[in-house]
Amino acid sequence: MNPDPITKSPAPHGRQITDRTAPDRHASNGHDAVVDVHLRALYYGDFKAVRDTSLKIERNSVTAFIGPSGCGKSTVLRSINRMNDLIHGFRFEGEIRFRGKDVYAPDVDPVAVRRYIGMVFQQPNPFAMSIYRNVAFGPRLNGYRGNMHEKVEQALRGAALWDEVKDHLHKSGLSLSGGQQQRLCIARAIATEPEVLLMDEPCSALDPIATLKIEELMNELKKKYTIAIVTHNLQQAKRVADRTAFLYVDRSQGGRTGYLVEFGPTKDIFENPREKHTQDYIAGAFS
Repeated sequence: MNPDPITKSPAPHGRQITDRTAPDRHASNGHDAVVDVHLRALYYGDFKAVRDTSLKIERNSVTAFIGPSGCGKSTVLRSINRMNDLIHGFRFEGEIRFRGKDVYAPDVDPVAVRRYIGMVFQQPNPFAMSIYRNVAFGPRLNGYRGNMHEKVEQALRGAALWDEVKDHLHKSGLSLSGGQQQRLCIARAIATEPEVLLMDEPCSALDPIATLKIEELMNELKKKYTIAIVTHNLQQAKRVADRTAFLYVDRSQGGRTGYLVEFGPTKDIFENPREKHTQDYIAGAFS
């Protein structure tokens, strides 16, 4: 049995990512960092998109990535579960450790990485199928053999959606409102019981009421999951994030390369930033 759930398995199709093979999700590795990012450079072809970004994402917390457009926030976020691998010309220099294992090591299965590090995107993207089948999709794909009805209900409750849809589980997920669709996508993501949940501007397409529900949900979800979020909404970062990373854009070489300027407790970043770029951004000098 493979003790490391993200390492390629000799089993057929290179997949061995069932819950039985997963180590204790709360096992300590000597500190509270679930994800340890050491990004030296990230390229798309010859374009250096991000450089010099190192930070630790702590267990059962919300970490926010903020900064101006083009600074690489979403790129860094997607590198954590290797979503950027799907983009032609992508190249990563450095390492990102999850449970102490570099997710870019040659023996790591990127599909398994995404099983344990889930993702919720900017635009709600439910599948064109029933609410029930949307949530059951991931567990079925991963060979879940337990009570699927209980699994679906658990995920929908976890996404604070069960009471709104419990009598309409066989309606299309596309029939829901925008905010409900985004919570359905969160339910779909947590149905496979990831340890980390990445959210790329999950509220940017939502109205203020739906946004508030997602923010309240994040505060609940961090009791069980570790969350990293990209947001352009500084007030949102202040409301939901325990720690905040500010990225900026280096134009000194004639290009646009993002890099980490400052990282720390959210209160410190917003009330006592050390760096001039951070101070100016928080003050609204640029966006």
